[in-house]
Amino acid sequence: MDVPYRITVERRWQEQRAAQRFTDTARDRARLQQLQQRTGILIHDTFDQIKARAERLAALHRAPAPPATAADPAQRHRIYQRIIGDANQLQSVAFLYRGARAAASIARLILLHHGRELPYGTGFLVAPELLLTNHHVLTAPETAEQVVAEFAAEVDADLQPRVPVRYRLDPDTLFLADRELDFALVRVHPGPDGSPPGDVFGWNPLLRTQGKVVAGEPVNLIGHPRGRLKEIAVRDSRLLQQTDDFLQYSADTEPGSSGSPVFNDQWEVVALHHSAVPRRDARGQRLRIDGTPLRPGDPDSVAAWLGNEGTRVSSILDFLATLDLPPAQRELLATLGPASGLAGETAASAGPYWERHRSSRPTGTGLRGSSAPDDIHLVFLHGRGLAGEDPARLRATWTAALNSGLLAARLPTISPETVWFPYYGDLLAELTVDAADTEATTTAETLAPVLDEPRAIYTSLLEQAALRSGMPAELVHGNTDHEGGSALGLLSPLTSRLQRQLSWVAARSGLDETLIALFLRDVAAYLGDQDVKTAILDQVAAALPQSGQAVIVSHSLGTVVAVDLLSRARPDITVPLLVTMGSPLGLDAVYTRVLLQPPRRPDRVTAWLNAWTPADATTIGCPLTPVWGPGLVEVVTANSRRRPHDVEEYLRHPQVAAPVAEALHPDGVPAPPGLAA
Repeated sequence: MDVPYRITVERRWQEQRAAQRFTDTARDRARLQQLQQRTGILIHDTFDQIKARAERLAALHRAPAPPATAADPAQRHRIYQRIIGDANQLQSVAFLYRGARAAASIARLILLHHGRELPYGTGFLVAPELLLTNHHVLTAPETAEQVVAEFAAEVDADLQPRVPVRYRLDPDTLFLADRELDFALVRVHPGPDGSPPGDVFGWNPLLRTQGKVVAGEPVNLIGHPRGRLKEIAVRDSRLLQQTDDFLQYSADTEPGSSGSPVFNDQWEVVALHHSAVPRRDARGQRLRIDGTPLRPGDPDSVAAWLGNEGTRVSSILDFLATLDLPPAQRELLATLGPASGLAGETAASAGPYWERHRSSRPTGTGLRGSSAPDDIHLVFLHGRGLAGEDPARLRATWTAALNSGLLAARLPTISPETVWFPYYGDLLAELTVDAADTEATTTAETLAPVLDEPRAIYTSLLEQAALRSGMPAELVHGNTDHEGGSALGLLSPLTSRLQRQLSWVAARSGLDETLIALFLRDVAAYLGDQDVKTAILDQVAAALPQSGQAVIVSHSLGTVVAVDLLSRARPDITVPLLVTMGSPLGLDAVYTRVLLQPPRRPDRVTAWLNAWTPADATTIGCPLTPVWGPGLVEVVTANSRRRPHDVEEYLRHPQVAAPVAEALHPDGVPAPPGLAA
């Protein structure tokens, strides 16, 4: 196949793959855009990514050190966001000097083909004699043999062209490439004096560390679009989305930018640019900026683009770490430097490529239980508000409370080590942390979700809770002329409708306003954001027993997670008993959005016990039987007025603990009266 034609075919293939990834991540980008528009803050990412970025900026002395402690994850998240935002806005003149130094190592790639010179791509030095570009630019060692790297193909400060310097590539010594990640790493021959090109032009080291960039931050590109002299896209380009192996960003690029380095504002390489993504209509035709189909001969300047995509540096380095190379090539890779993580590393220590894919989600999923009698496992499924907690301590606390109820019922106790405890507290906090509305002055507005759908559900939940707790409909719907007020100041026209509803529910239940608002916020985020729901269900499912029977004891938001989980759990898991405590499953905004529709007892559940107390504001929708139908037993508990929603209050009641013991020991404990299968 002719080399230029093969390059064109590969470029189009990469463009199609990038376009598909843009389609797959459209929801994530829309989520980010909503957050940015509603909060006025451009920096948004997972809590772990934001934290790592702020700490890295502090280590580079580009930002003040993050605080050692903060009151809650939301507060820490906002502090880290401000640190990153300030670091990007306040640049010293060193930004220009460092950018010029980074640009020096970038080369225009020229194909020598049948006596013609075809400038067609970009590459850059990542070590004294190693150049990085795209696989679709250097499709094979044979292609690299026909290519020269031309450095200093640019204008000087007076806009006068400089004299370029050319180097031949040396694929015989080293040529490593991967089509999926779209990268090629090749050795460059030294110059006539025997010096490697890096000694003359420097190089941009590749860093394996995390925290180099987060969504919403600026990115900068330097390359040779359409083979022109070196150009830069700076400041008006931002990271849109991160996937496991690629970064998506807005930037002005053209064909020929392939192989350009993507920098953060500290001029660290974060990605290898490989494709722009064109905008297309429903029939797949490329579109112009004015929305009409792109016509043959139209310049790229009139084409409409969705964005751009580059391969993450850490993914390239992870891939290189898996390769089993001869010693000479391994030594060349070691010249990438210690920050690459490749110096002295062997393929065996890195693990297979498909096992090393990273995730931005926490890896800890909780605690496994030890062997259980009759292959019946006990699973505790917690609710919200447990970020930063130790799962072992939580499991012990739950078990101790359950044992109190078992002792009161004169039944055998259980050991904490036998209990399975899936943990998603950190993940939930990460996924539901939003920047607070800076204009909000009340708890209800301050803690409301930022995204539209979760915010609408939050509003609906609060309204339903207020109505069910006896708030007059005139007040619920904003009629402040109603005379049946209270001493809470609920009728004040200066008090928002949401805040009036929240204050009413808090006064009737005795629970703290903030606790109620946070609970409703997290339930709304889980129900209204598919990404949140999927991430939590995946994490909990990974920590469940692989087979046999599982008695599931759930609390608060965990009851909603449990019902959703049991509608999609593995077919080899059955549930002799599901216990729900402090559950919001009776609220319209909840039961209409669970996965199991219409709402009913999951098929794999033999018996369902629901425990609730009138003092618990989260159970205002109880009893559940009118909605969820027959086949479940309702237990009304007398929880402490000071802690009506606490899981320990529920578990200490014998009428909750006894059915758990019966389900765990079907041959040894008589079934309590009234618990029907």
